[in-house]
Amino acid sequence: MKKYSKNFWAICTSLLLFMTSFNLIIPELNDFITILGGIEYKGLIITLFTLSAAISRPFSGKLSDTIGRKSTMYIGITVSTIVTFLYPLCGSVLFFLTLRFFHGFSTGFLPTGATALVTDILPADKRGQGMGVFGTATSLGIGVGQFLGSPITNLVGLDGLFIISGMLAIIAGLMILTVRETLKNPQTFSPGLLKIKKTEIIERNVIPAGIVMILTATCSGIIFVLSPDMSEYLGIANKGWFFFFYVISTIGIRLFTGKVSDKYGRRETLIAGCLVLCISMLIVGFSESMFMFTIGAIVFGIATGINSPTLFAWMADLSPSHRRGISAGTLFIALEVGIMFGATSTLYTYESTFKSVPQTFMVGAGFSIVALLYILWHLKFRRQQTTY
Repeated sequence: MKKYSKNFWAICTSLLLFMTSFNLIIPELNDFITILGGIEYKGLIITLFTLSAAISRPFSGKLSDTIGRKSTMYIGITVSTIVTFLYPLCGSVLFFLTLRFFHGFSTGFLPTGATALVTDILPADKRGQGMGVFGTATSLGIGVGQFLGSPITNLVGLDGLFIISGMLAIIAGLMILTVRETLKNPQTFSPGLLKIKKTEIIERNVIPAGIVMILTATCSGIIFVLSPDMSEYLGIANKGWFFFFYVISTIGIRLFTGKVSDKYGRRETLIAGCLVLCISMLIVGFSESMFMFTIGAIVFGIATGINSPTLFAWMADLSPSHRRGISAGTLFIALEVGIMFGATSTLYTYESTFKSVPQTFMVGAGFSIVALLYILWHLKFRRQQTTY
């Protein structure tokens, strides 16, 4: 691990704290919107969040390549802190969903800047492994945040949970102060930088990775919506139970698969990842016991541990050096679109009953199969990884 710089570890720590911050509250939001009288809008909790994150990506990508990686991250931290401290003031479903929409802008900015910065400092022959370590910070934040959400709520209540979440965001911002800017000659911000051209929205070279990201991230959208409710159906007190076992399995596999994709190829590694993802969706969807639910979480962690660092390494391979912010933004747009598709699909397949769970997860299994077929097609008919 000594091969990674202090800059790398500082940005990983900041990302870990940031991811923990906004994931801390997710397990309790289904109950929160139910109390407000909006049980039928559970799917919108994640959908609106990812929608605004996707909208913000072209702006964060361009700003990361102009005003700097750090400044872009600070925008995300500021938005996250303000919105989190406003949650306790929610008195209606509309106000709550409005906050969820604005909260998504935070994840549209900080991870984009962080990914561009990490891409700058990782050598090409270590990107798979390095992105595995970087992705571990993300997974650890998701798992720790979601697992601790329910216990903290039991101790200090929902308002206390929101305050702790906001404080973690502030600490993440303080960590960014120790990070060295990697963009050469950053510009001073001006309103004109917010004018986005078509070429600044999507980096065409990374579209193949983006297609796979959309298809596989759909499964994550379904998991985010249903895992808290499934914990209740199966008599599990902690609504973050799923993500505790998810993070244990995904951390180990991420560090290993980074080396595998460096050696055997990104697309070849993704074939295995998509197969495991399909299996995990079937296990979780048809779980009728805590044991099978836990096994499903572990297998899902293995799948994302294979797919996520491999996709980000593939993106880094395909990205022109002067458009790394836009390239990172492109892949994150794909991530959010996929999560949004998955979360939105639950509005039509999930009836807030245990009986409707299997059909919902079958949708996710279907998307993972489509991702697998696309990779096989791409590998056979596209010798160059950039051709889509």
